[in-house]
Amino acid sequence: MKIIRFAIDNKVKYGILEGESIQAIEDKPFRYIKPSDHYYQLSEVKLLSPCTPSKIVALGLNYHSHAKEINAPLPNAPLIFLKPSTAVIGPEENISYPSSSHRVDYEGELGIVIKKPVWLVSEKDALDYVLGYTCFNDITARDLQYHDKQWTRAKGFDTFAAVGPCIETELDPGNVVLETYLNGELKQQANTSDLIYSVPELINFISHVMTLLPGDIIATGTPSGIGPMYPGNTVEIKIEGIGTLRNYVVSNG
Repeated sequence: MKIIRFAIDNKVKYGILEGESIQAIEDKPFRYIKPSDHYYQLSEVKLLSPCTPSKIVALGLNYHSHAKEINAPLPNAPLIFLKPSTAVIGPEENISYPSSSHRVDYEGELGIVIKKPVWLVSEKDALDYVLGYTCFNDITARDLQYHDKQWTRAKGFDTFAAVGPCIETELDPGNVVLETYLNGELKQQANTSDLIYSVPELINFISHVMTLLPGDIIATGTPSGIGPMYPGNTVEIKIEGIGTLRNYVVSNG
């Protein structure tokens, strides 16, 4: 099932996407999913980010290929950091290139969307707390990341967390293909089987640090092939079974 969040007639709704048809659902999809009698066509709505997280917990190094690419040792525990909710944008929206940076990178990732509060959960039970999965672009001001020696500024600009186009509820997160395209050229390609820490391991680890709330996102890390993008560029994150998240890079202001 593909769950989307969309705007129509100045109202925001959640719905189930089937092809080009949307069946609206009652309320939010986190406690239960109750389809309504209202239908829309995809062409008549504006797709929004599929959820509104209170926080985004992201991984700094979680693909074997990326560790090899940057010649870094494998971490002995997940390297987590936070991106603010104010960084979130949805599909077809603009990524604002900040004037304070001269190197802004794409980072295509699989995103986990949490469906109910989770605290101190075991690996065995971790997937019971997952609503589904989405495409995520962990946009990063690489030069500021190196300059600051910590990542809040580099990862936290408004528009630096692109999410969408939907939440796919039926997916094997340990075996899907992820690709990133810049202006139509393939830049990243990997299978989530290359993750250093699996989805259950990540949820277990993070839930022993902080409570995850409905709609929160875990961004599972990026594979090899990271690189810069510039104003005028189009970046697409494609994940097998989910779809394509497309965004456009523009100059700040």
